[in-house]
Amino acid sequence: MATIIRFYEAGGPEVMRREEMEIPDPGPAEVKIKVAAIGLNRAEMAYREGRYLDRPRFPSKLGYEAAGTVIGLGSEVRGLAIGERVGVIPNFSMAEYGTYGAEIVMPSSAVTACPDDVSFETFAAVWMQYLTAYGALVEIGCLTQGEHVLITAASSSVGLAAIQIALALGAVPIATTRTQRKREALLQAGAAHVIATDEQDLVAEMRRLTGNSGARLIFDPIAGPGVETLAKAASTGGTIIIYGGLSAQQTAFPGGLAMVRGLAMRGYTLFEVTRNPVRLARAKEFIYEGLANGKLRPTIDKSFRLEDIVEAHRYMAKGEQVGKIIVTVP
Repeated sequence: MATIIRFYEAGGPEVMRREEMEIPDPGPAEVKIKVAAIGLNRAEMAYREGRYLDRPRFPSKLGYEAAGTVIGLGSEVRGLAIGERVGVIPNFSMAEYGTYGAEIVMPSSAVTACPDDVSFETFAAVWMQYLTAYGALVEIGCLTQGEHVLITAASSSVGLAAIQIALALGAVPIATTRTQRKREALLQAGAAHVIATDEQDLVAEMRRLTGNSGARLIFDPIAGPGVETLAKAASTGGTIIIYGGLSAQQTAFPGGLAMVRGLAMRGYTLFEVTRNPVRLARAKEFIYEGLANGKLRPTIDKSFRLEDIVEAHRYMAKGEQVGKIIVTVP
């Protein structure tokens, strides 16, 4: 028997239940993992609330990231061994699989080796944030040395990952946050500049910082009416990549500015990378190399135990963290 987390109706953190279940053996193309650590993501919060890309099928599991040890292998699985240290890559639907549990079964395509010198807690914080940022900045945005990139809501794990990836590419990351409270943490994380959008004029600051040219690439999880301001902060020919909807308000395409200045705006999820074998192979090489040379360093804000998963989600909902929230499994 093993503890897993499931929920039977959409709602707040309190709908999650801890249950003891016999976890089945893996199917032919699946891997069974004894979990040591779980990484939390806002996507899981949205899924629990019934407002994510996928809709839950009750009783529903949830969770995209985890790290632990292989304890079972399907007959068709190659390249993994019992006892191997591994992590989980988000390339599946939470309507089918989930990582919130002491033991989990995952598709083998979602399982990847954990380096010996990387802790389970750190490895559980790797794949969602770095794959999301990599796909947008490298595969789609083609960010290059010396370019300015505007990263909004930058204190999130994905925002911090984007700062690190921009630095690894030799680009200039400009981070936004609502107030000055997180300014120092973002500067320490590597942001070249920080703009507190509730206290400063974003467009004026961008013009000042970029010599009036604006940012060719803008990476934004907020969307909503603020996109109009982002368009004004973009350079001629710039691109706004939207990877979330934290605003919860309608996002209008800034047509007038887009026509005059040749702007593009596109939606994006990390599945453009994780479900494309060629892109995923490039992304994994980039991320493993960054972990090895120290250019990619996951920031862990706070750690909870599995028994406190409800409190962990409540903490995530406050949006006060800088970096990743981790749940450990005894």
